[in-house]
Amino acid sequence: MKKPIICLLLPLAALLLPAPLFAQSLTDAAPAADAVSAKADTKPWLYEGSDIPVDESWTFGTLKNGLRYAVKNNDVPAKQMSIRVRIDAGSLHEKDDEQGFAHLIEHLAFRGSTHVPDGEAKRIWQRFGVTFGSDSNAQTTPTQTVYQLDLPNSDDARFEESMKILSGMIREPRISETALNAERAIVLAEQRESSGAGQDAANKLREHLYQGQRLAKRAVIGTTETLLSADATRLAAFHQRWYRPENTVVVIAGDGDPAVMASMIEKYYGDWPSEGIPAKQPDFGKPAAGETADLFIEPTMPSLVTMAWLRPWTLKDDTIVYNESILTEYLATAMVNRRLERAAREGSSFVFAGIDTNDLARSAETTQIAIQPVDGQWEAAVTDVRAIIADALATPPSQMDVDREKRDFLDVFRTQVQSYRFESAAKQADSIITAVDIRETVAAPQTVLDVFTAMDARLTPNNVHAALKRLFAADAERVFLTAPKADGAGAQVMKDRLARAFTENVVANADARLPEKTLTIDDLPALGPPGGVVASGVHPRLQIETVQFANGVRALLDPNKAENDQIRMIVRFGKGYQSFTAKGGDLLWAGPLVLGDNGVGELSRTEIDEIVKGRRISLDFSIEDNAFEFSSTTRPDDLADQLRLIAAKLEHPGWRPGPVTRAKASAKANYDSFEMSANSVLQRDLEYLIRSKDRRWKSPSPAEIDALTPEKFEEFWSPLLKQGPIEVIIFGDFDRDKAVAALSATLGAMKPREDVPPSDTQLQMAFPKDNKKPVTLTHKGPQDQVAALIAWPTGGGLEQISESRELDVLAAIFRDRLFEKFRAEQAASYSPDMANNWPENFPEGGYLMAYTQVRPQDVDKFYAFANDVAQDLIDTPISDDELQRAVEPIKQYIERASSGNTFWLQYLKGAAFDSRRFDALGRLYTDFNNVTPARLQDLAKRYFRNDKAWKLTVRPEKITAKGAGAVPAGR
Repeated sequence: MKKPIICLLLPLAALLLPAPLFAQSLTDAAPAADAVSAKADTKPWLYEGSDIPVDESWTFGTLKNGLRYAVKNNDVPAKQMSIRVRIDAGSLHEKDDEQGFAHLIEHLAFRGSTHVPDGEAKRIWQRFGVTFGSDSNAQTTPTQTVYQLDLPNSDDARFEESMKILSGMIREPRISETALNAERAIVLAEQRESSGAGQDAANKLREHLYQGQRLAKRAVIGTTETLLSADATRLAAFHQRWYRPENTVVVIAGDGDPAVMASMIEKYYGDWPSEGIPAKQPDFGKPAAGETADLFIEPTMPSLVTMAWLRPWTLKDDTIVYNESILTEYLATAMVNRRLERAAREGSSFVFAGIDTNDLARSAETTQIAIQPVDGQWEAAVTDVRAIIADALATPPSQMDVDREKRDFLDVFRTQVQSYRFESAAKQADSIITAVDIRETVAAPQTVLDVFTAMDARLTPNNVHAALKRLFAADAERVFLTAPKADGAGAQVMKDRLARAFTENVVANADARLPEKTLTIDDLPALGPPGGVVASGVHPRLQIETVQFANGVRALLDPNKAENDQIRMIVRFGKGYQSFTAKGGDLLWAGPLVLGDNGVGELSRTEIDEIVKGRRISLDFSIEDNAFEFSSTTRPDDLADQLRLIAAKLEHPGWRPGPVTRAKASAKANYDSFEMSANSVLQRDLEYLIRSKDRRWKSPSPAEIDALTPEKFEEFWSPLLKQGPIEVIIFGDFDRDKAVAALSATLGAMKPREDVPPSDTQLQMAFPKDNKKPVTLTHKGPQDQVAALIAWPTGGGLEQISESRELDVLAAIFRDRLFEKFRAEQAASYSPDMANNWPENFPEGGYLMAYTQVRPQDVDKFYAFANDVAQDLIDTPISDDELQRAVEPIKQYIERASSGNTFWLQYLKGAAFDSRRFDALGRLYTDFNNVTPARLQDLAKRYFRNDKAWKLTVRPEKITAKGAGAVPAGR
């Protein structure tokens, strides 16, 4: 059974994997499978040794050569086929001198195969509407290699052509010295671009946790030495050894007949011979006693602690009883995570601490606790976390503790039952692949719910307590610290102190338990009397209603059944980044870190959690160009109270100091880590610099972080929370009249808010002045890693939104040329990119930006290549084929995304106050459909101007030439 993913407080993904869309019974599909001479399993191969009820929406079968498959009908989204081909071989299957071979073969398979010449598969799929990198991709892990294709607009011909291409990639990739030399350079570029302190720390952590095991020394990408020494003969031998029918699983979920899917699998894989004796699976090893503590000292790394308890991984029968024990363990960890989170919110020695359990790479069953200390106080943080764990291990939880988590688990599982009919084919195909990899089964969400419900009487405090104790019994215990510097006594002394902090007895902290206090929604601060509706109207084409209340609140309502029992909603207020000029807004950065956690009125965030336990109610905060937003995915029964919580938050915000202290600690701890690589420097500084040092988008310096106090936070944010107008967008499965009544009693009952329209200066967002010599920032990461970008100013505003969409196409063409030439042919970069940024809510400030990572000696080559591409787009109209390969994936994305409420919600933000957004959305598809080569050439001539271009590079700190204009990142 597929296990749930538990994140802090809630299980976020299914336990026994989600449910069917349109059920295709196993019995109905069996004759079709027999017709193509494959065996339809009476006991499906995925369920052997299990008593988990079979998810009969899937048809399982096994070909005569041993290849296994699973197929199902699922029309979410319509006309799409999601195809996965899994090979049971990853980096753990490599010999010492083969490290990186599994990943190399994945690259070679996409480059060319028996059915398509070099690079042509990508072009064929683009013409079908496939976006390379998201719709078509592959992934190598320690235990598997998975090839992925989400084929939109799939008719019989496109489906069969795609199946043929994929089978050629799997069975007969073009493994030649010529292809290897080309792709090896790309993989080395990938290795270079992903290197740095973060990767080094992750490698050392893996080596420490799994010391003595194969996993410790098996990075998926391999080593520079093994990649450089690879040859076609040995790669072909690795392929022959592991790419075999009995090691292959094909999964297809999509809008089609499962019998046809099975027949295509038989056609393209049925004659694949299973020759010779299969290779023996390597021994991944077991955790054993070893060095307890280790550390990684790196100036650009924040202080982080990982504590781990490891037990041997063993293959188990995936039974109901086994899954009941797993569920009980997850509930126990959720309970402790809640205690850890409460302590962090209220001002502990750690910013964050959380327990996670997993079976990593079939190498160990692991209980891990990740800790981020405050101000580097790692000894105190380890002690404080262990004290909370010690109390949980010493004393059984209360019945209220258990019931709290049970309600949250039930909420998640019931939601999965309701949403399974609307779950995408891609997600369900991935679920089968995951189950195969971890050697478990899948089950329909109703089965998950039934199993959990049947456990109710056994989910006692004592049983939950026993489950928690099992998670901290281990064959090996490890602790690992990353820190920006060693203390004066040196690394070995630090290591000894770390081991002592991890192993010495601690005093159990009973104060970490949650209060035994029952709270309800009625404990929120009161609102005023319900407000009346003063106007309403329905958009004639979209049938979306706009409702206006007497206090000025406006709502967009679209009741629909696109997602059963789900409601997507946003409450927008104020002016967002438009609230300030380019010289203001210094504390905007703190809002998303604090406002969700600082409570409502006198109620803390932990007390708010208690009020909404077991319900789909949240307070997610973000900042947009022209509004602040609280967003939520809720359900019909919870809509009224979700609105009430947001209204209470706006009218009675809490100003507790703990969340401010926590936000400061987090921001300060992570500041230096932005300098660990070229990419992370851009993540911190690009938006600020490309907007001409507009302080609204500036990351705070350590001194600015230190200057923040709870009083300053309240002074800055209090007036912003009071500003209007308020727009509510509610799309999904709800009753219109009940929603209007709920709005009337909540947001409609608030006091009228002052609408503060932005001034002309607040609407300004400038692009920096052109430069011939790039602005140069520095990073403290690898010496062979440079980021380079060139940007050209465009425009902004809703009036010219059609032009923005044409620029999206121009950017897609530019991006594809970067990929085909700069990556695939020149191997100068692994991930060159091109983006169009068009701010709809500012009249200017947009840009086209080409970006890459390269070696220092290739920076000028990138700028020259980018200018050559721009000049060619100016001089020569693109071909019809290149235009189709750019436009078709965009159109297919719109077709798929528009089937869900998230798409409509995002595109109609602001429409309650600006009806032009309805018109802009109405032109979306036709704007892309009407793009012509001549129009793109005109845009290239207008915008790709050397006298307007702005360049930026991020170079390694040590080799930046003196006087080259380098400035420390962040200034």
